[in-house]
Amino acid sequence: MSAAAAAPSITSKKQTQAITEIPHWINGAPFKGTSGRFSDVFHPTQGRVQSRVPLATDAEVDAAVQAAAKAFPAWSALPPLRRARVMFRFREIFESRGTEVAALINREHGKVHSDAMGEVTRGLENIEFATAIPQLLKGEYTEQVGAGIDSWSVRQPLGVVAGITPFNFPAMVPLWMFPVALACGNTFVLKPSERDPSSAILLAEMLKEAGLPDGVFNVVHGDKTSVDAILAHPTIQAVSFVGSTPIAEYVYTTGTKHGKRVQALGGAKNHMIVMPDADLDQAADALVGAAYGSAGERCMAISVAVTVGAQTADNLIGKLESRIADLRIGDGSQDAPNGESDLGPLVTRQHLDRVTGYLDIGGKEGAELVVDGRKTALPKGDGFFLGACLFDHVKPEMRIYREEIFGPVLGVVRVNTFEKALELINEHEFGNGTSIFTRDGDTARDFARRVQAGMVGVNIPIPVPMAFHSFGGWKRSLFGDHSIYGPEGVRFYTRLKTITARWPTGIRTGVDTSMPTLG
Repeated sequence: MSAAAAAPSITSKKQTQAITEIPHWINGAPFKGTSGRFSDVFHPTQGRVQSRVPLATDAEVDAAVQAAAKAFPAWSALPPLRRARVMFRFREIFESRGTEVAALINREHGKVHSDAMGEVTRGLENIEFATAIPQLLKGEYTEQVGAGIDSWSVRQPLGVVAGITPFNFPAMVPLWMFPVALACGNTFVLKPSERDPSSAILLAEMLKEAGLPDGVFNVVHGDKTSVDAILAHPTIQAVSFVGSTPIAEYVYTTGTKHGKRVQALGGAKNHMIVMPDADLDQAADALVGAAYGSAGERCMAISVAVTVGAQTADNLIGKLESRIADLRIGDGSQDAPNGESDLGPLVTRQHLDRVTGYLDIGGKEGAELVVDGRKTALPKGDGFFLGACLFDHVKPEMRIYREEIFGPVLGVVRVNTFEKALELINEHEFGNGTSIFTRDGDTARDFARRVQAGMVGVNIPIPVPMAFHSFGGWKRSLFGDHSIYGPEGVRFYTRLKTITARWPTGIRTGVDTSMPTLG
């Protein structure tokens, strides 16, 4: 069965296309939902329902967990090299079908094809990292820690682990989680976003083709009912989450209460400082790409530009306006009739309404709406489109500054000094990513050292680490002790065990109740 398994056609006066039903994936095969509850999956460019996804029952979540638990002993007992070979085959399949993955992302999420291909590439890098697992699981060994005594450490898998992923990166964020988790010897249950769930099933099909044993990777769709079932399930040892801060905090609090290891990545309000000595053309190009790419639906989007000096702000605003005017908004599919656009739609009508609501809020709060994306020439039809929006004279007390909008909205905050710009970032509740544009090495170094954020860019607008580093914010952008993927991913999905041993030949010292010193 394909990633969008066929179901009986459902039609109405406004809806003539057949609606397909997306299955769960349990124990190596598609599994038709039995709950009778469904969530609509929209085609954001066209504004229509294109499929529906079943929302799992507690019993279906349990079936996925039990399949994973049954598969765990044999999978974890495989030599890491053999698990790595499965990842190598998965990598080849994923790369060969990257265009197919990108097209699916475009149809369900709405991001333009080139951006979707960027998501595919960044996901591929995490699979490639996981193929190195034999090297990554090497422990430490010390001979003769005491007379005739040796000591060594090993990293062992946790068991059944789970991932709960957001709508904005339906392929990449799951790939932040399960390749490393599986390579470490765990088995996995994924709950993708119900807004764009088909990528998860396509990934499951690829893993099956790569030779992954049945039950090692499972997918259950759902809403809060499924999330709560995962968080409370006694067999699940760890949960990875990416999403908004309120939900991240809930996942962390609830999961740890049930004795689980949890990494929960939350929201962001990423600032870019633009210094007076910056190359303003370079900074403007970077801001437009980082603020409006993927229609702003990125946790690493730059949503606040902090300009140092009035002249810096005035000059930058002019450059931003001219670049925004050139942005193409529309169908971002590979075969779009007018060529690929720069910005696609937002994911749902509900989310579009939420983002446009912030435009009204910002105006009432006193910010100047320099560019109103609602007045941009938008594609005709029912798609969920909004043009790039630009606020000037944003103040720290405003909601459009404090809250994550998650849309194509950039706010400019004017300050007079670098110290004030740094203070703004450090006082914000989020500390995900940040950036500075400057030609001054002293300023850049001081910024990188003192700023309170987990990921920092210097003349780099979106400082997302490569797969062999790790991704994670500070403050209310991350709950838990571990960042995601990379070396931190290996540490999160394994437990450290240290063994100290000596053999009994010739040992006749009798009982000794003092603290052993070994040496």
